[in-house]
Amino acid sequence: MLFQQIKYLIVKEIKLEMRNKYALGGILIYVVSTVFVSYLSFKQVINPATWNALFWIILLFASINAVAKSFLGETGGRSLYLYTLTNPQAVILSKIIYNSLILIVLSGLCLAAYSLLIGNLIQDTALFLLTLLLGSLGFSSLLTMVSAIASKTSNNFTLMAILSLPIMLPLLMVLIKLSRNAIDGLELWDWNSLLILFFLNVIIVSLSYLLFRYLWRD
Repeated sequence: MLFQQIKYLIVKEIKLEMRNKYALGGILIYVVSTVFVSYLSFKQVINPATWNALFWIILLFASINAVAKSFLGETGGRSLYLYTLTNPQAVILSKIIYNSLILIVLSGLCLAAYSLLIGNLIQDTALFLLTLLLGSLGFSSLLTMVSAIASKTSNNFTLMAILSLPIMLPLLMVLIKLSRNAIDGLELWDWNSLLILFFLNVIIVSLSYLLFRYLWRD
């Protein structure tokens, strides 16, 4: 029953996204234009630390803009309709899964544009892609829950930006460390950091699964 509801809700999100193509298109334009402005600012080869930091800054703010509409765009009538038909766990899990897919595509586009215009300094591609995948999942689950919290207030987008940045610092610190290792091409992977990143994702998804029902009742 739960999986059927999740499937139905993901299909609903895809259909709504197809109707409002301008929203996703705006995010993609934002990523490409931000990378292009960075290219115009750094016309010479930049050092790995700057390359790494700039990449995650661009991806972070693109992720916030992409996931912000998860609950902030839900009308009262639509929320009430979902409340009567589905359970809250299906709602939050479907949002996390859908936003994860969006952020995986977005991060891939960001990396492609970034590598094309600014250059590709990555030595260990497999480690960087794994870090990018886990980072997209972490961004999605955390920002989806923050979006749900912020949707209950009047200044919802402002509150989301304020709440999300401090909470994401531990996740960002691990992501920056792992991606820097991938850029430097270290022979041995930092499995401790990878495990920390994995369990951070598990904790965030678990807390969202357990706590969202109390938020949904309001």
